[in-house]
Amino acid sequence: MKNKDFGTNKTEHSGRILLKQIVVFLIFSAILFGCSTSPSNDEDDSITIETLRSAENIADIQLSIKERNEILEKVKSNTEMYKNFREQHLSYYSYPSMVFNPMPPGVKSNREEKPLVFSEVKIKRPANIEDLAFYSLLQLADLIRTQQITSLELTELYLSRLKKYDKELKFVVTLTEDLAINQAKKADKEISLGNYKGLLHGIPYGIKDLFSVKGYKTTWGSKVFEERTINIDATVVQKLEEAGAVLVAKLSTGELASGEKWYGGRTKSPWTLRSSGGSSAGPASAVAAGCVVFSIGTETNGSMVSPVDVCGVTGLRPTFGRVSRYGCMPVSWSFDKVTPIARTVEDCAAIFSVIIGSDSYDNSVVDLPFNWDANYDIKDLKIGYHSTYFDKEEKGIEQDKDQKGWFEPRSPYIKKVLEFFKKKGFDLIPLDIQLPHLNEGIMLEVEAAAAFDEFTRSTIDDQVEDQKWPNYHRAHRFVPAVEYLQAARYRTLMIQEMNEIMKDVDVYIEMTWSTNWSTNVTGLPIVVVPCGFLKNGQPTSVTFVGKPFQEVKLMAVAKAFQDATDYHLKKPDRFK
Repeated sequence: MKNKDFGTNKTEHSGRILLKQIVVFLIFSAILFGCSTSPSNDEDDSITIETLRSAENIADIQLSIKERNEILEKVKSNTEMYKNFREQHLSYYSYPSMVFNPMPPGVKSNREEKPLVFSEVKIKRPANIEDLAFYSLLQLADLIRTQQITSLELTELYLSRLKKYDKELKFVVTLTEDLAINQAKKADKEISLGNYKGLLHGIPYGIKDLFSVKGYKTTWGSKVFEERTINIDATVVQKLEEAGAVLVAKLSTGELASGEKWYGGRTKSPWTLRSSGGSSAGPASAVAAGCVVFSIGTETNGSMVSPVDVCGVTGLRPTFGRVSRYGCMPVSWSFDKVTPIARTVEDCAAIFSVIIGSDSYDNSVVDLPFNWDANYDIKDLKIGYHSTYFDKEEKGIEQDKDQKGWFEPRSPYIKKVLEFFKKKGFDLIPLDIQLPHLNEGIMLEVEAAAAFDEFTRSTIDDQVEDQKWPNYHRAHRFVPAVEYLQAARYRTLMIQEMNEIMKDVDVYIEMTWSTNWSTNVTGLPIVVVPCGFLKNGQPTSVTFVGKPFQEVKLMAVAKAFQDATDYHLKKPDRFK
């Protein structure tokens, strides 16, 4: 059945499309089975013995003349199968039946569900409503629950700030003003009638413009899709609406989820008015500038970590498989994660508790409980730290050239975090984390190429300003299926290796970015928390890493540090 929600808008440039499709089609047909094509004047014999011979160089195999002759007809007949696939016009949201599992073999998860326990917050409405812009989610939730403020008041405040500061920060793609006003009025009516749904009821938020929302543009940061509407609500949007949250804006992402530059400009951090990091650029910048209470971003490899670090806010990257990606642009089905971004760790816990769980679409989601308890006692947990760079420093060993400039300015701040936990009585366990990476990232790019198959075979990808991802899509059509699966097998060994490294700890602390690729490959959860400011005024952060599906322990440790500091309470001067 053809899916009408496929993300591209087809145009008629028949001659060019036909030529491009034929060339790419023939090349991919051969490459998928370890072969390639070369031009032929005979249309009936476009895949020849010479084609196979050339393709062997890419597949890194060597066939005999006899073997080439024996497989030639099979390779040709396979092209009919590819045509059948393409005639289905698969949606971006059609998920592979092969699902990535971050859990090491033999390790079991706790399936007992317990009541959620959040911190008790009692607060009075300030004289100046503008002061509310930087309140935490839990603080605002108490004001709404006790009807000291209305959701409509709060929504109008944040809409006003988004309009005011977008001119400088470039973080708004689309204001969802009509929707927000209606949702806020509905929330106020429900609450006045005693139907309070929970902490997110009436709370304004923004979402990365990779997620679709009915009736509003979904542009993925590219001018190619500037006017495109995908007429579905992403699962995360549905769940937040059911919880009573109020969507005020779709926020910027770098083009096709790369960097902070999109067709409307370059999103900036409110602290430095320089790069906000990417690609969850708008979600982090808007939270940092007090223009939304919280936001929803994504991460494949650093898309949340980068802007959260640069903008000085708090971000949770859950275990892979916790939150449905339905309705969100895929970069890589086995790497993509949905990420709450907010002021505090506990704010992230409140958001996460609402958006977790399965739906009828994303087959990667695992239904396991998130038993948040704000009073969780961490004293019996084993805490480690990523010691590799600090060991070198202590021994007077020069840091690698590509790490030195990044490590040295941030090292003092991480040492203070480690010292905090030592003073609390923890005997921190050093972990030398150096996973043996073997280009397993090829999985990410092959999956992206598959997701954007129809996009690549059209002429539309030529119109993308930043050709980074279109070129990834093109190049990774030439990866043999065998090698993709070899990378997947190697990735399982990495999961086992990381499990062995972490066997004696519940959580480890690291300088942000230092093992980010390793934890993305293995699907581990992290929390990024601000821990200071560099000399140039840019915030810096610390990252806490946990075991699969053990977000409660992870976030409890991160919360203990955050509760003892005030970095998350700081406000950028120009946006107070």
